[in-house]
Amino acid sequence: MIRNTLKKETKELLRDGRIRMAFILVIILTIVAVVISAWHYKDINEEYVSAKQSEREVWDSQGEKNPHSAAHYGTYAFKPKYPLALLDQGVDKYTGTSIFLEAHNRNEAQFDEASDQTGLARFGNLTPDFILLFIMPLLILLIVYNSLTKEKEMGTITLLDSQGAIGFKLIFGKWLAVFLPLFTLLFVLFITTGIILSSLQDFGVFSWLSLTTLFLTYIIYYAIFINLVLIISALVKKSGIALVLSLSIWILVCLILPKIASNIAEYRYPYPSKQEFAANIAKDKKEGLDGHNPWNEASKALEKQVLKEYGVDSLSQLPFNYAGYRMQKGEEHQAEIYFKHYKELKTQYSNQSRVYRQLAVVSPFLPTRFLSMSIANTDYATHWDFADSAENYRIKTQKFLNEHFANESKYGDWSWKADADFWKQLPKFNYEPPTLSENLKHNTGNILILFCWLLGSFVVLFFTTKSLKNVKI
Repeated sequence: MIRNTLKKETKELLRDGRIRMAFILVIILTIVAVVISAWHYKDINEEYVSAKQSEREVWDSQGEKNPHSAAHYGTYAFKPKYPLALLDQGVDKYTGTSIFLEAHNRNEAQFDEASDQTGLARFGNLTPDFILLFIMPLLILLIVYNSLTKEKEMGTITLLDSQGAIGFKLIFGKWLAVFLPLFTLLFVLFITTGIILSSLQDFGVFSWLSLTTLFLTYIIYYAIFINLVLIISALVKKSGIALVLSLSIWILVCLILPKIASNIAEYRYPYPSKQEFAANIAKDKKEGLDGHNPWNEASKALEKQVLKEYGVDSLSQLPFNYAGYRMQKGEEHQAEIYFKHYKELKTQYSNQSRVYRQLAVVSPFLPTRFLSMSIANTDYATHWDFADSAENYRIKTQKFLNEHFANESKYGDWSWKADADFWKQLPKFNYEPPTLSENLKHNTGNILILFCWLLGSFVVLFFTTKSLKNVKI
């Protein structure tokens, strides 16, 4: 029965010109999106390699210079574009690609792609994740909405019922007729993507396991949509009504509920404004130790403490340049201030993420979206991790420079310069993104919700199928 139903439904799908055109259109759009994303991925990472190498050469070739001058001169930490961003760009276009690392300040990432785009970008970009998350469910809707209503409209449902064919086997045959073509299409897309990424220079950390996990995520997402539309088709009598209801579900699940979830999260746990955030940091800096101001209370207290610790009467008697020591202590104090305020931002981010997870029970789109971005390392969590790594590198860089100034120069000698080869001793900045296992661990809730949606939709479909028996036409 399953085989016969599968053959019948497959033939009908192949004969339907609308379905053929829809499949062809989706395939063309997908190919174009993947090719464009591959070019974009390659270009961005070539720019990343070039910029990283060029900036390091600038740092190494500073010549003789005072280390604190070099600290203010600064350098850049660049964020690479990771392989699976080819399929899911996530929030990368909004988070910036580089962070300027300098003394006394923690800077935000800058040069985001979104700020360089024209007003036409508000209409959306043709990217693989747009097709995977929005267009493919729409294609499922087009294929499935009349799968059972047509049997009622043509009266064949009564014949099937009289022959005892109504039940799991009939529904599963129809389900497979939709699922197998989608599975094949998605499989070819992901295999092609894997081949493309394997042939490119390995700018990021490409993993077939990560690609497979992303593939399974979307397969589950599509299975849920097939179930939802089949449930609607089983409950109503007319194809037109089934189409309207299915479109309403698509709009609600993919467009309305995610926006509502975003608004609720932002309302309950708002971020401070940029001006407020900067003002709070400036206030804490003013009240604490300033490495450039030897006359404020915190600096005077530090001076007394150091003189007492080393048992000397003046700063010139210390076995190191106290100016460099004070500046390093000031950097450490300011780093704690930044850590405090950015921790508050992360707390708000975690609270918002918790709201999203709570609301994910009403939309399979949300857990799929967050899981997809996390696997591709294009989510906010990865960006936070990159920003934290850049900040840790900035702190280590300032310590490297200040300690050299303190240990190699004499107190009051601001004209002292490090030799030209000193800068090369600073280790290079290298960022490793979270691993797949780490990402999956952080998304345990999303994975659980997605599987609950899958299991729940199958259960509802199973019981809904029983309502087809003895249906009145």
